[in-house]
Amino acid sequence: MLTDYGYVALFGVVALLLALSMVLIPFALRFIGVVPHNPNSVKTSTFECGMETIGKTWVQFNFRYYFYALLFVAMDVLIIFLYPFAVGLRKLGSFGLTAAIILIFIVLVGYVYAWKKRTLEWK
Repeated sequence: MLTDYGYVALFGVVALLLALSMVLIPFALRFIGVVPHNPNSVKTSTFECGMETIGKTWVQFNFRYYFYALLFVAMDVLIIFLYPFAVGLRKLGSFGLTAAIILIFIVLVGYVYAWKKRTLEWK
């Protein structure tokens, strides 16, 4: 049993070392001189499609696009959580079925709340 946790700890150490190396390698290469460092005002300016904007530069987007994207992601996560319940339902028995029903109930309560607040309507 302790070896199982050892594998998890080893995986965590390798993941941490990989993340740190991805951050430190560019600094080391710049210090050695492999990666050039020539900052100027053109390189640090804002780049947006290479052309100057015409008209107002501040355009407000409808937040409902983001709301529907978040709703889509939430439903995908729900499906990801329900898939193991569906696959192992015979093994889990009534406990697994009860847990899945509770999860679906929590999501439905949130959905009904959003519906009552009229956040799902496109205006």
